[in-house]
Amino acid sequence: MAPTATSETRALHVTEHSITVAASPAAVYALVADVAEWPQVFGPTVHVEVLEEAPDDGGEQLLRIWAIAGDKVRTWTSRRVLDPAARTITFRQVVTAPPVESMGGEWRVQELEDGTTRVTLLHDYRAVDDAPDAEALIEQAVDRNSRAELLALKNTAEQGGAREELHFTFSDSETVFGAAGDVFAFLDRADLWPQRLPHVARLDLSEDEQGIQQMDMDTRSPDGSTHNTTSVRVCFEDRKVIVYKQLRVPVAMSGHTGRWVIESLGDGTVRATSWHTVTLDPAGVRTALGPGATLADARALVRKALGTNSSTTLRHAKKFAEEVRAEA
Repeated sequence: MAPTATSETRALHVTEHSITVAASPAAVYALVADVAEWPQVFGPTVHVEVLEEAPDDGGEQLLRIWAIAGDKVRTWTSRRVLDPAARTITFRQVVTAPPVESMGGEWRVQELEDGTTRVTLLHDYRAVDDAPDAEALIEQAVDRNSRAELLALKNTAEQGGAREELHFTFSDSETVFGAAGDVFAFLDRADLWPQRLPHVARLDLSEDEQGIQQMDMDTRSPDGSTHNTTSVRVCFEDRKVIVYKQLRVPVAMSGHTGRWVIESLGDGTVRATSWHTVTLDPAGVRTALGPGATLADARALVRKALGTNSSTTLRHAKKFAEEVRAEA
């Protein structure tokens, strides 16, 4: 019988990717350190939660991360150590997802003599021994995601002060005289939205893993035209929260994430809120709205379009939950 491979005998693979950024090292490091911004900055990242955090500026964090690897959404738990003085962040996956057995690495942010910044992203990993082509799959995912993350980091950091005008968050709410579970059920069952919502022309939903949904949706505009978006959603039934990231966004945007939050108000009612965070694409704004369009024009248009659809969804969720209560 052939000996069984152990984690010590399986090969440890090490990769290195780097990029030069025309921004200060402090600004670049801040983007890497702030995980709340990752879904907007990094294309593969869907959602990040901080599970534990040291009270000081540096120290350790325990993170739960949902990200796209290949054609699937994978989730894992990582511990990372931040060193703002050295501008390094080391990370190590605590709970991995197959075909990864172990994964870790380091971000290094270094100031160059010409005032630009060099960002290096290191990975080391081992594959599980019984997964077919596991090493090749991990190598491809690490290479693709590392290149994408570094390029996204460069593009975001080089926006400088203009990012404040490109990046914005807004919300819409409804008070519901019904149960939080019924509101959540309406939002969770997006596969029924074409029958329930007037602005949804078509929606294909898949849920290969409980609570992780992939959506392909055609949304109907007031003029009768439709536009297509694809999204990934992570649904937390216990917290009555759904977070999502659009993978295919309208031309005026470079990023769009959001969340549905259902909160008990303690008087038999609940508040259902739709949050949107959007990053505009200046070139896309000119393409979509014309060369004379301003970012303020685009912000107003996006706010109206997304807010109108969200408010419509919230009103129908309210009606659904209140009808369920009335029939009980």
